Amino acid sequence: MKASWYDRLGPAQEVLQSGDLPDPEPGPGDVRVRIAWSGVNPSDVKRRAGSGTTSSMPFPRVIPDQDGSGVIDRVGPGVDPVRIGERVWMHSTCWGRPGGTAAELAITASDRAIRLPDTITLEGGATLGVPALTAHRAVFGCGSVAGRTVLVTGGAGAVGFYAIQLAKWAGARVITTVSGDAKAALAAQAGADHVINYRTGDVAAQVLDVTRGVGVDHIVDVDFGGNIPTTLRIIRNNGSVASYASMGAATPALPFYAFMQKNVHLLWVLVYELSRQALDDGAREVNAWLASGRAVMLPTMRFPLARLVDAHVAVEQAAVGKVVVEVAGG
Repeated sequence: MKASWYDRLGPAQEVLQSGDLPDPEPGPGDVRVRIAWSGVNPSDVKRRAGSGTTSSMPFPRVIPDQDGSGVIDRVGPGVDPVRIGERVWMHSTCWGRPGGTAAELAITASDRAIRLPDTITLEGGATLGVPALTAHRAVFGCGSVAGRTVLVTGGAGAVGFYAIQLAKWAGARVITTVSGDAKAALAAQAGADHVINYRTGDVAAQVLDVTRGVGVDHIVDVDFGGNIPTTLRIIRNNGSVASYASMGAATPALPFYAFMQKNVHLLWVLVYELSRQALDDGAREVNAWLASGRAVMLPTMRFPLARLVDAHVAVEQAAVGKVVVEVAGG
């Protein structure tokens, strides 16, 4: 099979290689997917670069990229053969495994290859994966948001874009923050009720103005540490914050009593380590939202497999939307 891989950590231009590798075979509980599109996440490029929590090679050779889409062409022992021919979207493909979706064939656990509704293209399916499941957990992990006011920080990011839609689908009022006009348009496309440019004013003051001084019930937060001062000004008593990143302050000082006095529920979200039940619930509900006809898929920036280096660089340069790599298309 054609594939891209790395056998040492470092810059994309220096470590990513392309060529032919043996076709993999599914083991017990696995499926093999003929990949149509590979989806590249920030976590994929960080793992390859050796930044964040990755400081050494987890395997002698790694085929990158957690997300993707394609068609199941083989199943391992214990998997119903009826799944052969099924269109799927994928997540966490190379978490704890050496092979991701930047290849013509990928092996994954059967539950991590999720039936793709007929109304969604394979390209669209490759934009789901980790961002959609992160968004689901961040929106619903603290309980129902029906009738509540939700703030989604970074609404033009992949997680934020899907969090806005899932919260609206569930009956919430959604406020979001962005950093510019193009991103504001994208967040509005996702259905946000109010879009705030955090570069041009006081976010907390604007949120309180929009909510008539009441604040918000729940926050889906892309930068927990950096946003603590704003969070404490706008979160309601007995509110909740679900955060999946804290790049602005990786080790923030936590004002314990300020959060305690408002009885705020804090939730950390890392899809790769969620329970099987949480992932199954997320996949089922994401598919229900997709099937509702209300889903707007992330815009994509496309690259062929031979240009995986450029795809990884695009993610590092904060491309808007989802960077996808065409393996077989379809």
